[in-house]
Amino acid sequence: MSNAKLKVTLNRSVHGQLRNIRASVHGLGLRRIRDSRVVADTREVRGLINRAKHLLAVEKA
Repeated sequence: MSNAKLKVTLNRSVHGQLRNIRASVHGLGLRRIRDSRVVADTREVRGLINRAKHLLAVEKA
């Protein structure tokens, strides 16, 4: 297993999104617009990112 990290930034609001999309963004630790977190690059995190990809910006950390 590698120790790869991703920097995830919330670029758009979760207001008006489905409950499961809001939960995915919350699960990534993002609370407000332009909030960023560095997370591990795992299958589970990739799934959360994929669900809300239209709201997020992702880059290698």
